[in-house]
Amino acid sequence: MLDLIIKNGSCYIDGKLKKQDIGIKKGKISEIGEIKIDNSSEVYDAENLTVLPGCIDTQVHFREPGDTDAEDLNSGSKAAIAGGITSVFEMPNTNPPTSSKKEFIKKLKLAEKRMFCNYAFYFGATPDNHKELSDLKNLEGCCGIKLFAGSSTGNLLVNKEEDIEKVFQSSSKVVSVHSEDEEILNMRKKLIREGDVKTHPIWRNEVCAIASTRKIVKIAERYKKKAHILHITTRDEVDFLSQHKGQISFEITPQHLTLSSPECYEKLGTYAQMNPPIREKIHQDRLWYAIRNNLVDTIGSDHAPHLKENKEKTYPKSPSGMPGVQTLVTLMLNHINEGRLTLEQFVNFVCENPVKIFGIKNKGFIKKDFDADLTVVDLNKKHKIKNEEIESKCKWSPFNNMEFKGKPVLTVVNGQIKMKDGKIIGKALGKPMEFK
Repeated sequence: MLDLIIKNGSCYIDGKLKKQDIGIKKGKISEIGEIKIDNSSEVYDAENLTVLPGCIDTQVHFREPGDTDAEDLNSGSKAAIAGGITSVFEMPNTNPPTSSKKEFIKKLKLAEKRMFCNYAFYFGATPDNHKELSDLKNLEGCCGIKLFAGSSTGNLLVNKEEDIEKVFQSSSKVVSVHSEDEEILNMRKKLIREGDVKTHPIWRNEVCAIASTRKIVKIAERYKKKAHILHITTRDEVDFLSQHKGQISFEITPQHLTLSSPECYEKLGTYAQMNPPIREKIHQDRLWYAIRNNLVDTIGSDHAPHLKENKEKTYPKSPSGMPGVQTLVTLMLNHINEGRLTLEQFVNFVCENPVKIFGIKNKGFIKKDFDADLTVVDLNKKHKIKNEEIESKCKWSPFNNMEFKGKPVLTVVNGQIKMKDGKIIGKALGKPMEFK
């Protein structure tokens, strides 16, 4: 007897959409084909819907421990499953930072029976914890090492070249990098104009990004270690990184693909402030070039919520970051409907490539005996994103009142339906992800 059948869906299997049923038992995909409904305790009719492997968001900040008034592991995971995300990689720039095994194990305990989606945590690099970084291979739930080469939210920063070298030299996992040059950031602070958020991308300009990225790639290649460059925003980086594929992979966010300067700052003010910043359309066009030509490897939301009262502070006292885990799938489905990328590319960026780059076990594909994590979407459903439906504690989205075509309607995590038509179902039973 099966626990659940997803019936009549158009399923993404082996790179193609196939009309198949999916049978689930004990959290695993146990049958694919035509399955009789009397063989299961629960059946979901996915007629006219598209069934994808569970979508993975490879960059979220759920703020716990520390800034839990803005988010915590429970609320962030609700936002994830509400948006069709079945697994997340969560960031270490918390308070205290997740930069020791002691703090890492504490975080795993905080997540237990409180997260609706599956999860893995980054181990934060510091200038002096490289010895711990060499022994992470078998640490449960560890997706990689996070390196802040430029300062952002929190107090994790490794900006001296010799310290960055120590991180890569010692690394036993993929090193994912926030790539901005701290020295250039400090030199350009004089360009900040109080009360004018339009100076944010002038301060944190494209030179600041490409200078850091060149340095990171040079070091990673020297030590023959894997580097994953997060939230790429500039045409220079796209052109440079496309020449250094292999050990080097990179990510783009839906926000940088959807919003551009100066319009976003005129419309949203400090709500559009994030690091690295939203830039002019000339850079966004190059990001889309990277998408069309499969130069980019992953799409991650960089979900980084802050309360409205803090976002509305006078720039630059306003914090950088915006929520995104709940809107990633919706935004990208809309872009698919508008012909900017294919469904196959989307699945590569949010399901298959994260598995390949980070060595995730049993996820990313609809295959027999793989984990039963599924994202079911209605590609034709039009809807407006509304602040009131945002599950994050911050209760806002930069896309409030904007209409999109395409929406996740069912999220299956470990074989159980956890979101159906926008409603969260049952208990938080997410598990740590496993790695090769």
